[in-house]
Amino acid sequence: MSVTLQITKSNVAVLVLSRPEKRNAFNSEVIHELIQCIEHANTLDIRALVLKTDGKHFSAGADLAWMKSMADNNYADNLADSMQLAKLMQVLASSPHPTICAVQGAAFGGALGLIACCDIALSKDDAQFCLSEVKLGLIPAVISPYVIKAIGERAARRYFLTAEVFDAHTAKQLGLIHQVTGNLDCALDNMLQTLIDNGPVAVKAAKALINDVANKPITDELIELTAERIAKIRVSEEGQEGLTAFFDKRSPAWQL
Repeated sequence: MSVTLQITKSNVAVLVLSRPEKRNAFNSEVIHELIQCIEHANTLDIRALVLKTDGKHFSAGADLAWMKSMADNNYADNLADSMQLAKLMQVLASSPHPTICAVQGAAFGGALGLIACCDIALSKDDAQFCLSEVKLGLIPAVISPYVIKAIGERAARRYFLTAEVFDAHTAKQLGLIHQVTGNLDCALDNMLQTLIDNGPVAVKAAKALINDVANKPITDELIELTAERIAKIRVSEEGQEGLTAFFDKRSPAWQL
């Protein structure tokens, strides 16, 4: 297997793609393994899901041999393959847990979809990014909803069409990456600790809130929904503990 899933002592699920000899490119088998591992992680009571890869590069995107085989297939087979990739993006983007990816080296093509699907994206300062599909006469179709949501339509109009390589600092300016660092492991540890210090139920509820509120018109229904959400969590066990701990000037139970 090229994909492993391990649970740390801090109750964090770490998903690792390990095909360094192929620059962590993915094919149908890797996509299937990633889907299985993410779907399993989504059912667990964990604090976060981390996506990492082994080796010098995050991912070169689609495996060349896989792409060649798809080119030899008919439309129906290509559609089935594409739907599997779409499922991978969907199960990652819809995870109820906070998701973090750690990017090193090259991240090309479909790899940018994985990055855009994660809640928090960290990058090594020498990483490079490219939406490279048009160089091959293709388009970044399946990943486009997530990448456009991350970087915006205006930036997509440039980078989808030019297939330019851009650096980590540009990726941060575009909104694809949240933090650029010289020490990726340290940055990941610090981000995980920041998440773990927060109320676990509240973190997941905050993520669900974003999904339910983003890009919605501010209607009476939306106002009522947000009022109901804060009222419900205030009277919850975790909400009561968090408020009590704050006023008592002590650490909440989930930090002990």
